[in-house]
Amino acid sequence: MSTATSTLKQRAEYTYKHNLRFGRHGWLRLTPAYSVKIVEELLGSRNRFRRVFDPFCGTATTALSAAYYGHESITIDINPFLVWLGQAKTARYSDGEITDARQACVQAVELLRTNRSKLVCCPPPIHNIDRWWSSGVLTFLCALKGAVDSVTEANSSARTLLTIAFCRTLIGLSNAAFNHQSMSFKQGNQFHLNLDIDMPSLYESDVAFVLGGAAENPLGTASVFLGDSRNPSKTVRGPVDLVVTSPPYANRMSYIRELRPYMYWLGYLTNGRDAGDLDWMAIGGTWGSATSKLTDWKPAPDTFKSKLLRNSLERIAGEDNRNGKLLATYIEKYFEDMWLHLGALIPLLAKGAELHYIVGNSTFYNVLLPVEKLYEEMLRGWGFSNVAARALRKRNSKKELVEFDVTATWLG
Repeated sequence: MSTATSTLKQRAEYTYKHNLRFGRHGWLRLTPAYSVKIVEELLGSRNRFRRVFDPFCGTATTALSAAYYGHESITIDINPFLVWLGQAKTARYSDGEITDARQACVQAVELLRTNRSKLVCCPPPIHNIDRWWSSGVLTFLCALKGAVDSVTEANSSARTLLTIAFCRTLIGLSNAAFNHQSMSFKQGNQFHLNLDIDMPSLYESDVAFVLGGAAENPLGTASVFLGDSRNPSKTVRGPVDLVVTSPPYANRMSYIRELRPYMYWLGYLTNGRDAGDLDWMAIGGTWGSATSKLTDWKPAPDTFKSKLLRNSLERIAGEDNRNGKLLATYIEKYFEDMWLHLGALIPLLAKGAELHYIVGNSTFYNVLLPVEKLYEEMLRGWGFSNVAARALRKRNSKKELVEFDVTATWLG
């Protein structure tokens, strides 16, 4: 191994360990450490630089990890908030920009402590907002948002970094819990738990966390674009020789659910219908109107055909399963979308390109949906070679739920 390669590997390993605790991957508390570990292992095992593509950006885990390893990475997402977050996480920040953000934080907190009543920022139009934040916390967050906007310029690095810290603070002070699929809220008699917190100091801690991550600039480059993974060629130019991604899982979990508080506060959403419409546009979305639209959806004539999928759908749609038909339709649409995505990916691939899809299987009414096998079928159906699935870990306490790395090679 050359000295340059050894140095790069040491830097990447240090940055990986550093970021698990302090860095950009954890800026919004949305990226599990294990997800970062999987991506790091895949990228770290490849010695030569590659052009890496992630067609499902999410919180930019893959793009940021690839850039830390010195690769050129490209990623897209259909959610504009995630594109903004991904661009912020993968950007390079100069010492001067970090200093400006730190000074702006001091100014914002000073305004909060001395002139909070003069700071004007209306609360976002979230339905039942009092379930999310107690009145005292909501008043503070409105003042904090007004303070950040007043001491920074629009589109500046300082505003971006302080806004990310604001997002950490607002969710840290919320009454919501996101540690399971069915989001829950504190009871009204628990709201007082947040009132003993020195909220300006909490924000200062969140700013310090964000700026600590911002100081660790990646060696490579990352580009984050707004785009639809079912038509990536409209946004991305090939060729790419490594695709590493974790697409939405076929488990009916709405990905916009966890993002709504951020998106409302930052103006990406203004009402619940917007959230439902955006979730419908995404693959696997089920929030609000996205579920009701499933009742009118019909598969295309040339969609993915699979006996394994058909048998699973018939069992899930059984007469004894409440909402079974709706769930079967959801699953069928999910695999049609992923079938379209894989076919549209081919024009971007270099000969010999390697694919890694991190997916998890699911259960519906005790029917195990073998997602990894269906991905294998789709890849073979589009002409990929060396298709295989490797079990990575159990997803939770249910022994049948497993996360897989589904791999393939495009030989042209």
